[in-house]
Amino acid sequence: MPSLALISVYDKTGLAPFARALHRAGYSLVSTGGTYDFLATDAKVPVTKVSDLTGFPEILDGRVKTLHPRIHGGLLARRDDDEHLAELARHRIDPIDVVVSNLYPFEQTIADPSTTLTDALENIDIGGPSMLRAAAKNFPSVTVVCDPSDYAWVAEKLAAGDLTDEDRRTLAQKAFSHVSHYDNAVASYLADGVPSATDKAGDLPSTLKLNYRKSFDLRYGENPHQQAALYRPSTNSDNSTDTLLHGKALSFNNIVDADAAWRIVDDFDEPTVAVIKHTNPCGLASHSDQKEAYARAFQGDTVSAYGGIVGFNTIVEEATAKAMRGVFYEVIIAPGYTPEALAVLQRRRNLRVIQRNNAASLAPVLDIKPVTGGLLVQTPDVGPEDPSNWNTVTERPPTDEEMLDLQFAWKAAKHVKSNAIVLAKDRSLVGMGAGQPNRVTSVFLALRAAGERAKGSVLASDAFFPFDDNVVTAAQGGVTAIIQPGGSIRDQDAIDAANAHGLAMVFTGTRHFHH
Repeated sequence: MPSLALISVYDKTGLAPFARALHRAGYSLVSTGGTYDFLATDAKVPVTKVSDLTGFPEILDGRVKTLHPRIHGGLLARRDDDEHLAELARHRIDPIDVVVSNLYPFEQTIADPSTTLTDALENIDIGGPSMLRAAAKNFPSVTVVCDPSDYAWVAEKLAAGDLTDEDRRTLAQKAFSHVSHYDNAVASYLADGVPSATDKAGDLPSTLKLNYRKSFDLRYGENPHQQAALYRPSTNSDNSTDTLLHGKALSFNNIVDADAAWRIVDDFDEPTVAVIKHTNPCGLASHSDQKEAYARAFQGDTVSAYGGIVGFNTIVEEATAKAMRGVFYEVIIAPGYTPEALAVLQRRRNLRVIQRNNAASLAPVLDIKPVTGGLLVQTPDVGPEDPSNWNTVTERPPTDEEMLDLQFAWKAAKHVKSNAIVLAKDRSLVGMGAGQPNRVTSVFLALRAAGERAKGSVLASDAFFPFDDNVVTAAQGGVTAIIQPGGSIRDQDAIDAANAHGLAMVFTGTRHFHH
């Protein structure tokens, strides 16, 4: 009885030498459609058509090729079961010992925004996953190979006759993982925008499907003893998110902080610059002149800026790049750089320069946090807010200038860890308090960081004030207007304190509390 190897692949990388190696090792090759043509003409190895093995032609434009008892019987029969072998003989079915298959390029197809539903459906593989599953289920008897990177060592071991049960089990696990990932991609595509029968429109999904591939390994995680890697959605190529234009490889913390820098500047319509330290903005400013915006952001906290990450929401200009001289930064992230600006930045050996690509398509769909025993999932805190829905609750309304600063401060507070307090003046962050166990401490820290610049500033709080001491402390520090969500049982105390000190206070009705 001949040893059969069934080969049906879309990706033909490395296939020719592998097929030749199988032929030399004594396997008779059987193949389908385009793979048959490739093996016969390019690899130049003897090969039999699947239709000749099954006695049934490929039909429906190739949709049905390998879905046949002569194929799946040959794959699923247990070699240690005499009844199985007798049944094969009775039906004149040859056992298949090796399966080489990879699947239609579904993920690559749907990554193209011009792809139609018809295009996507035509790239859903049916026979391939069925063969892989059947072969992997029967791995004690069948060798299944789905990854071209495995061709060389599998060929070597097959030729030597020393492919072990453990080897076949490893290959089977890889095949099931490959099919699972593929099916998840299809399910996610079909579910996009369509609630399941058990979900109401707008609900979070009843089953969470995460389909990510490893993009690259990192040297380590947040700390040297932690392993780490970056994973990206399977439908995104490795170059679809960021391009490293200059500098050494990014670390785990670089990526986290750079993303925080991008998220905050991307929240602003006007030219904006953020200086990030440990995911919090220590400097932030908006200005029509980019160089001036950078200068104001740097002045937000010149001490903390050292070793920070700088984010821009506009293309970095040469004058701005030159203004950054003399300050050590780890990373700069922006949607682009003029050639002159990039030349200036590339002179800094220890600086990493990132260009963020396709920014409009990168907004997160879900916010996911791991907890012991599971995942917490929520919709992200994104989307514009309409200031016309805000409510002035004090006797004195904000001036026009104060209102512009309040809007700026409110956006900034959304990107500061709670308890978050932001002081702003002239669309620039002048003081910030973050991550404190009580809000009044954050107010104190923001005032201390601002110093004399606190006078005439406005204050934003990401959540309501539980006591009026926050308002009193702010007023004593020189704050003139406050924006906060409201909603405390002691709101009136805070309002009364604001009125007593001549402050304007605005309630947004929206909270941006972020751990």
